[in-house]
Amino acid sequence: MAKELVIIGYGAAGFAALIRANELGIKPTLIGYGPLGGTCVNVGCVPSKTVLRIGELYGYAKGFEPSLNWDYMSAFKHELDIVNKLRKLKYEDVLAKYDVELIEGRAYFTSPNSVKVNGRVIEGERFIVATGSSPNIPNIKGLREVGYWTNVEALNPQRRIGSLIVLGGRAQALEFAQMYRMLGVDVAVVQRSQVLIPDWEPEISLGIRQVLEQSGVVVLTGTRVLEVKQGVEGKVVVTDKGELEADEILVAMGRRPNVDLNLNEAGIKLSEKGGILVDDELRTTNPRVYAAGDVLGGPMLEALAGKQGVVAVDNAVLNAHRRIDMLAVPQAIFTKPNLARVGLTVAEAVAMGIDVDYRVVFMDNVAKAHILGDTNGLVKMIIEKGSGRIIGVHAMGENAAEFINEAALAIRLKATINDLIDTIHVFPTMAESLKLAAQAFYRDITKMSCCVD
Repeated sequence: MAKELVIIGYGAAGFAALIRANELGIKPTLIGYGPLGGTCVNVGCVPSKTVLRIGELYGYAKGFEPSLNWDYMSAFKHELDIVNKLRKLKYEDVLAKYDVELIEGRAYFTSPNSVKVNGRVIEGERFIVATGSSPNIPNIKGLREVGYWTNVEALNPQRRIGSLIVLGGRAQALEFAQMYRMLGVDVAVVQRSQVLIPDWEPEISLGIRQVLEQSGVVVLTGTRVLEVKQGVEGKVVVTDKGELEADEILVAMGRRPNVDLNLNEAGIKLSEKGGILVDDELRTTNPRVYAAGDVLGGPMLEALAGKQGVVAVDNAVLNAHRRIDMLAVPQAIFTKPNLARVGLTVAEAVAMGIDVDYRVVFMDNVAKAHILGDTNGLVKMIIEKGSGRIIGVHAMGENAAEFINEAALAIRLKATINDLIDTIHVFPTMAESLKLAAQAFYRDITKMSCCVD
């Protein structure tokens, strides 16, 4: 007998789909392998942000006592404790509260309406594919022979290192570079593009580069890696600009969707990004099968994956025709200071034919930034000319990952700069920077006292 709903993958998207299915009165079959919770809680968001926080606190302590020294390996022990705690609290304990058939193993499609797992064929009326992603490993001469780290090894190092070369220049690369630098490791970042995080606004890219370099991180952009080889004392990265040597190499060059499921047998096609191709209702080229999360090929965000899991179930089961407003999906990079964005960049808006205007407000105009002791950063607000509708917000600053959510709501509700100005903001907060950015379209905010409306 065919199962009513089969969910493949038990990370953020898969769990969200399971919970929504139960709410609709459906007992799904949940298939997955590896630790419950997928990437984020085990080897992604949770552990990396934990170690970043420890590094930040260590930096504060060093400011008071420069001679302070410690064995940073203890940071990773604490991180693993947090991971185990949250995996149990948010996944293992949660799973026990729902009506679900759990099958541990790898699933492969055998037809448009069946999969095989552990030698067992399971037929289904509807499927949700939420198999996540894995580190993208480039084909660099000598890399596999010499050995390298991915995020997995970097979050559970088996030895203390003194130097690290990070290959990549986007979110994961920046977080790990700063994390290890905060722990006292010598770090170099090698990025092929001419700038860090090239899809972000140039002010943000330049700002975080300056922060990293001021902390002692060597940043090489516009640099191509030619070869990796074993050196006398460490591992050597050969580039078109010279050689670098370090104790370890971290490959942080994005992630690839996990699509090894015999998708051809189910009539499921892939997109140009290598993820599962879906329409705006998350339906694949097989009308029985929907997909959610990293397996789509991006943006690869935990919160988005959870939303997609729910929407996929609603559309698969209820034919609800739900869609996600991708313009209002916020992103954050948890460096210190945070980087955050939502909506369009100026370049993206112009390419779409939108007549735009924008303002940039620096954090040294924000009282709370002074209180927190870090005025590095800015807010860049982009609007549609004429209407004043907010279409993009980009920030670098303390707690930017928190206050970007207000900007996401503003874009979701098609709010204007006047709506933001007319909203009274608590003072002093970092969120005041959003109101100041809106006010900057009308007045010189450097000539304002606190809380001028």
